[in-house]
Amino acid sequence: MQYRRDRHGNELSILGYGCMRFSKKGAGIDIEKTERELLEAYRAGVNYYDTAYIYPGSEAAVGEILERNHIREKVNLATKLPQYLIGNRAALDRYFGEELSRLRTDYVDYYLMHHLTDVAMWEKLKKVGILDWIAEKKQSGAIRNIGFSYHGNTENFLKILNDYDWDFCQIQYNYLDEVAQAGRDGLRAAAAKGVAVMIMEPLRGGKLVNMLPEKAKKAMAESGRGWSPAEWGLRWLYNQSEVTVVLSGMNSLEMVQANCRTASQALPGTLTAEDFTTLEKVKSAIREKEKVGCTGCRYCMPCPKGVDIPGIFRSYNTMFSESRFAGRSQFVQTVGLTREPAFATQCIRCGKCEQHCPQSIPIRDKLVEADRALRPLPYKVAIQAMRSFMYRKPSEK
Repeated sequence: MQYRRDRHGNELSILGYGCMRFSKKGAGIDIEKTERELLEAYRAGVNYYDTAYIYPGSEAAVGEILERNHIREKVNLATKLPQYLIGNRAALDRYFGEELSRLRTDYVDYYLMHHLTDVAMWEKLKKVGILDWIAEKKQSGAIRNIGFSYHGNTENFLKILNDYDWDFCQIQYNYLDEVAQAGRDGLRAAAAKGVAVMIMEPLRGGKLVNMLPEKAKKAMAESGRGWSPAEWGLRWLYNQSEVTVVLSGMNSLEMVQANCRTASQALPGTLTAEDFTTLEKVKSAIREKEKVGCTGCRYCMPCPKGVDIPGIFRSYNTMFSESRFAGRSQFVQTVGLTREPAFATQCIRCGKCEQHCPQSIPIRDKLVEADRALRPLPYKVAIQAMRSFMYRKPSEK
């Protein structure tokens, strides 16, 4: 196992254990199977374990396994504040206390503000006293490192990153999402500040393994590397020195062993020009199903009316490269829940965007098409309800 250091000199395994996708048994988690897999990873050198308040049964399972095997002090435990449920200062202690109880510990090594999609969500937490609360918990040792996980656009990521002295952050990043969400620019900005970067969805929830087109699989096979699709995805990330930890939701011994083997071999800066050519072929094969030839270059931005043109097209394309649900879910997170509305219906057809598009995309017409697909009536209603809840005014109590 290889390790990279965070800003305080802590050595973290470059492979982290994502604890959201534990195997189920009946209505709960298969604790015996999960324990075998976690211990296999631990023995191979994995020392970073990531869970969250809303992962059903996960915190309790992790706490039980770490305590029973007497390894709590030997690993780095990460969990997350459900910031979307926080309405006042008292809620901060209530949820944190519940998490400590589930995890059978009195401190968390890495604690995140969960699922920020807009700087406005961070501003709301500040209004309920999060800054003083963090300072108190760090002073007492109950929280060792503070960070946030993120699912919005690059602009809002940079605002949150630069607004506080964070120890680490967690972003979705993979070879297909290089310019999506926080993206490459966000990764490099965080690293430049000394902020450790944890990567989630390195394989897009397994889609870069299980849903690859045959043409993409052929390109990988013809490279002569002998790497599995999962290994290609992980090695692309490990090749970047700015990446600190890559989280993988492992739920089989074979997966644990394969990923640990990759994490013991892959070094930064070792992919060749031929390797990058192979991945370009893979991405091209995936994108053949897409509806809009948008590369995410953002030359069309900013839109004078605030429409997130690249975000909308990226989500629309995901509907066809993966699934309708995946595309619409991505749209909700990255476009639908931003504090300032960014919907296609705000377009006034001024045409400014089309004048700057290198791909000559008929953006105005494609926005109408994309919006119709991404926001059927049930999604419009759900998005409005979520926006009302997430941006409600905090209580003074």
